[in-house]
Amino acid sequence: MLRHVLSGGLAALLLSGCTMIPNYHRPAAPVASGWPGGAPYDDALHRAEVGLADWRAFYRDPVMQRLIETALVNNRDLHIAQHQVEAASAQFDIENAALFPTLDGGALANVEKIYSRTYSLSQTGGPFYLREYAVGFGVSAYEVDLWGRIRSASQAAFDRATANALDREAMRLSVIADVAAAMLTWVADNQAVIVTQQVLDNRRHTYALVKQSADIGTGTQLDVAQAESAVHDAETNLAVYTRQRAQALDQLTLLVGAPIDAGTMQGLSAKTSLQSVLDFPDVPAGLPSDMIARRPDILSAEDNLRASNDDIGSARAEFFPKIQITAANGTASNNITRLFQSGMGAWNIAPQITLPLFDAGRLTAQLKVARAQKKQEIARYEKTIQTAFKEVADALAGRGTYVGQLQSQDALIAASSRQYALALQRFQGGYDPYLDTLVAQRTLYAAQLGGITTRLSAMANMVTLYKALGGGWNPQPAQPVPAPLSDHIL
Repeated sequence: MLRHVLSGGLAALLLSGCTMIPNYHRPAAPVASGWPGGAPYDDALHRAEVGLADWRAFYRDPVMQRLIETALVNNRDLHIAQHQVEAASAQFDIENAALFPTLDGGALANVEKIYSRTYSLSQTGGPFYLREYAVGFGVSAYEVDLWGRIRSASQAAFDRATANALDREAMRLSVIADVAAAMLTWVADNQAVIVTQQVLDNRRHTYALVKQSADIGTGTQLDVAQAESAVHDAETNLAVYTRQRAQALDQLTLLVGAPIDAGTMQGLSAKTSLQSVLDFPDVPAGLPSDMIARRPDILSAEDNLRASNDDIGSARAEFFPKIQITAANGTASNNITRLFQSGMGAWNIAPQITLPLFDAGRLTAQLKVARAQKKQEIARYEKTIQTAFKEVADALAGRGTYVGQLQSQDALIAASSRQYALALQRFQGGYDPYLDTLVAQRTLYAAQLGGITTRLSAMANMVTLYKALGGGWNPQPAQPVPAPLSDHIL
């Protein structure tokens, strides 16, 4: 009867309450309790800026914001990460569904023709018909999760689904940082093209003057050859930086995941120097070292560690008896016209218990594997923390030195500019050979390119620091909240 099947299933669910998952203890962070001190770190944490609401509060340049917004919609790596999250969530649903009986409905009609003489039922030898009809529903081989094997597997799948959601958030931070860095690279290459074009125009003009001087006898062919060599050198560099700028745009387009629209491209083309990109907010003073614990990759590593701990519970439960229940309820008759008449009800329930007696060490080996995998996940978790600490420390070291380096680089450019102006003035006055002017011009050009490289490294370092801290330095940043178990099948 129906109440027999339902009451049996309810009792089974009530029994499925415990697990053999070991108590989880978060491993201690294998890093120092504070950031490195002394130079250059002391100079990195010197301003008390307000917390950042979201990525737009850090990436304040409008062009950069538009590029990032487009990437968050179209970037294919983010699409892949999202589908991985969906697959992991569905896998949890699969594991969780095993906690509940599968109820199947069915109908049966079986008519068999035999000869009565076969069973000595009659001497006539005529045919004899066996008929069987049934309609009902039932549960087939439902495992009562007394020892928590299924529940442990379900919890492990849930933890892995949560880890996938955090991996998606880590990918999101990476995409944001990669787009920002790619834009900075394009602007730097564009600035290098502009500077090199100016140098080339200047050298062509100087070459014409030197050649004119040689033609009238006031100059030498050595000066002409040196001036011509300088022109070709600038032409070569211009081709190099033009190619790098095009490749940087290709990389930026790939990260954005769609062609850059005309308005954004116009705004990007207007960035003729890195100084035209809005600065990033500075690092606050007293930045706690435990902020890295909020990084999505660290949280994901811990969830994978929890999942491996859950797997041990599943492996332990395999040593204990399994109880399976097969049950059915419905009606049955040898005459289809009487199938639904009173008194045709039929039901059965068949519990089965199996106990592992000998398996040549398979279950023991499975438990050893689960424990070894947990140790691997502990090591991965600790390595993730160590890597995060190193990334932040490196970025802080960069923040503490790039400011002074930029100041020195700007001073070098100013001094080289004065040197070149004086050398050119003396050459035009006939006091010094052209070689001194060429050397001064090359020194200025190298200082200008060095300034572009240094500023790009300093700005990219801030992007790295923002990403390394898990997306800013708010005391309690927003993190993706995984769907609770109650949102799935329970």
